[in-house]
Amino acid sequence: MDRITAESHAHEPPASSGRTRRRLTRRLAALAGLLLLCALPAGPVGAAQPHGVRPDNGPPLYVSDYGNDRVVTLPDGGDQTTLSLDGLVRPTGLAWDREGRLYVSDTGNNRVVRSSPDGSGQSTVPTDGLSRPLGLAVEASGSLYIADSFNDRVVKVPADGSGQTTVPTSGLLHPWGLALESDGDRYISDFVNDRVVKVPADGSGQITVPTAGLSQPTGLALSTTGDLYVSDSGNNRVVKIAAGTGAQTTVPVTGLSSPLGLALDQRGNLFVADAFNNRVLRVRLADGTQTTLNFTGLNTPTGLAFPPRTARPATVLATHGP
Repeated sequence: MDRITAESHAHEPPASSGRTRRRLTRRLAALAGLLLLCALPAGPVGAAQPHGVRPDNGPPLYVSDYGNDRVVTLPDGGDQTTLSLDGLVRPTGLAWDREGRLYVSDTGNNRVVRSSPDGSGQSTVPTDGLSRPLGLAVEASGSLYIADSFNDRVVKVPADGSGQTTVPTSGLLHPWGLALESDGDRYISDFVNDRVVKVPADGSGQITVPTAGLSQPTGLALSTTGDLYVSDSGNNRVVKIAAGTGAQTTVPVTGLSSPLGLALDQRGNLFVADAFNNRVLRVRLADGTQTTLNFTGLNTPTGLAFPPRTARPATVLATHGP
C-alpha cells in the first residue's frame, strides 16, 4: 500500500499540538499494521490445518486470499476452487448482490471488480478516485458501498448508475469494515480511531457505537437479530455487541492472530478470517465449538462472504486446487 503522507490529508482542519501528536501516534500504529499486511509475500505460505472441516451444507464460503492475489471457495462436498477473476492485486473485501454477482475490492489496483452471474466474465465498477478500497456491502436495492480507506470515506455507487456519492461521515481514519441493517442503517469500522460508527439511514447523523477497548477494528458482520460482530484485530479477538442492550462480550475463539473478515451463516455459525495464521475458522455460537476449515495454501485470508441462496455462483468458478 502507498505511504500515508501529510498531503493525503490536507483537507483536515488544523488541530492543537496535543491532538496532532495523538493523531500521529494512532496513524503511525495503523500504518505499521497496514504496511505489514502489504509486505507479505505473494507466494502461497499457508498449509492445511489439522482436523480441517468443510462448511456445513449450504452456500459455499468465498475467501479473498490476499497474499495470493485470488479469491477461493470451498463448496460443500467439493474441492477448493479458484475463481476466474483476472488481474487481482491484494484483494480484500467481498460482497454479493441478489442477482448473484460477486464484488471484490481489488485493493492493489484501487478498484472494485464485479463478476457476471452467468460466468461470462468480469467488469470494473465505475468509481472515481478510490485509494485502497477495503470493505464492501450491497444493499437490497443493489447499491454498493465501498470503504475507500486511504481517502478516509465511504462511497456509495447506486445500482441505477446515477453516479458515485460520498456517505456523510465525520472524522473517519482508514475505514475498513462495512455492515448494513435491513432498514438501511450503516456500520463502519473506523480502523485508526479504534471505534465503530453508525450512520442512520434517516440522516439523523453519525453516532459512535458504545464499545470498550477496541484496537484497530476491521471486519463487521450483522446477525439476523441485529447483533453486531467486530474483528478487534489489534486485540486478536472478536467481540459481539448485543442488539437492544448494547452489551459487549468476547466471542469464545482462541489462538487468533489479526482477525480480519467475518461472515455469518444461517445456522448460527460465525466464520473468521484468521489472517496471520493463514486459516479460516468456524465458531458455533450456540456452544463455542471452534474448527478450522479445510482450505489449503492460504496467504493472509482477508474477506469472507456467502452468496445469497437465490444465486447460482458456481458458474464463476475456474480452476481447482490451491
